[in-house]
This record gives sequence, structure tokens and C-alpha cells, in this order.
Amino acid sequence: MSSENCNFNHKHSLNGFNSVTDIPEQPNDNETSKEDDSKYNDRIIDAGTIISNNSGYTVQCMTIIGQIEGHYILSAQNKTTKYEHIIPMLVAVEQSELIDGLLVILNTVGGDVEAGLAIAELMAGMTKPVVSLVLGGGHSIGVPIAVAAKKSFIAKSATMTIHPVRMSGLMLGVPQAFEYFQRMQQRITSFVTDNSSISAERYNELSINTDELVMDIGTILDGQDAVKEGLIDSIGNLNDAVKALYKMIEKKKSGNKKKKKKDTAKQ
Repeated sequence: MSSENCNFNHKHSLNGFNSVTDIPEQPNDNETSKEDDSKYNDRIIDAGTIISNNSGYTVQCMTIIGQIEGHYILSAQNKTTKYEHIIPMLVAVEQSELIDGLLVILNTVGGDVEAGLAIAELMAGMTKPVVSLVLGGGHSIGVPIAVAAKKSFIAKSATMTIHPVRMSGLMLGVPQAFEYFQRMQQRITSFVTDNSSISAERYNELSINTDELVMDIGTILDGQDAVKEGLIDSIGNLNDAVKALYKMIEKKKSGNKKKKKKDTAKQ
């Protein structure tokens, strides 16, 4: 799977920002200086990501676009998301005291299975509030990434394609190869079912469906069907995803305040 060819120049603090005051707000005709505009635009061009500081909430937006690139470099014609850029970014968001939450935007056709699972596992293990929004498509290994968020949304016009694991290149026609495929598929199925409301039986049924795709097996779910199957939490747009993330951040902050009061009282 790959992502948009954004030429990430990742810096492990906050992608070059050392404090909340350094993080440019979204451009505003009346308030934002030319310098802030330049900083804001450079972050989008250089990193394919932004950090917004609005209404007291500091949120990082991360995009998973195109193919998720794994151990092999894809051609320059492919838009790719490089997992060696995304992984340090996730670690930085989790460790930073300045970032309150993460918004993940997906429009991916899939890609490297192990790279996609690595990203999904990191997202699922984060303590920070994480919300995902599927736009266009969240296909193949993009499915685990979408459901790894604590709250997932999908646009009405978006789709998710579920199909079995594929492998390119040389493959030996021996029982061990087919066992390897089966075990890898089980890893994906287990992760998806552990992080969504769909059952393993139903997910496997959708994966091996032979009635829908002409040249392939699998199932394409539109937004409504993805929610109906329990794969995604809700139909929504950007506004819905941001509101849900703010609500989660506020809940976490309130919980931290209560905990501090209890700890102070004990002392």
C-alpha cells in the first residue's frame, strides 16, 4: 500500500515545531501573518500533514493516501504513503505533551500488508484520542488502519474493498505457501474483528465473495453498508470527525483533572 508521494521530511518533535505557540493556526484573513501562512503551507507541501491549534485543542492531521509502501520502493508514478514516515509521526504524537489528538484521513487502495498492519497496530495502541475518516476509499489493508482508530467515520460516497491477501512475485506452489497465506489472512481478520463490531465469520464471508467482482473475489462496501456491517462506526464528514475528536479530547482532559485532584487529596 502506498501513500501520497509527499516527500516527508519528518522531525521528531512536532515536525519542526517546538511548542504550541510555534504551531500556526489555520489561515485567517484578519489574524494570520504572511509568515504564519508560509509555515502552514510548507507543512502541507513538505509533510502532507498539519497541526492545528483551535479552540484550545491541538490536533495533528495525518493522511494515508494512495498505496502504502513497505519494504520495496514503488515507482515515481505511484502516489505512496511511506510507513517509515508514518511510524515515527505516530510515536511523536503519542509522546508529545503538546498534541491532544490525531485525525487520520484515508483514501488508499491498499498496499504492503505488514506495513499497513504495523501502522494499524501503533494507532490501536495509542492513548491519545484517534479518529479516522474514510474518503474515497479505504481498501484492502486500509481497512485495519480505518478501524484502528477509537472512533471511525466514512463518507456516504466512500467505499471499502474487502478481499483476501495477495502476493506478487515468485511463489512456490507448495502447501507451506498456502499455509502462510492463511496465517497472514488470519492476522488481518483478527485485528479487524478485535477493533470493530464485525464478526470473523462475516468478514471472511465478505472476503471470499465470488458474486460481486468480475475479475476478482471480495466485496465492495459503500459507506452505509460499511456501517451496517459493523466495520465502521458512523457515516460522517470532516465536521463530524473533528467534533468527535474534540469531544474525546475534552473527556480525556476532564479525566486527567479528576485523577490529579484525587492524587493531590491522597497526599
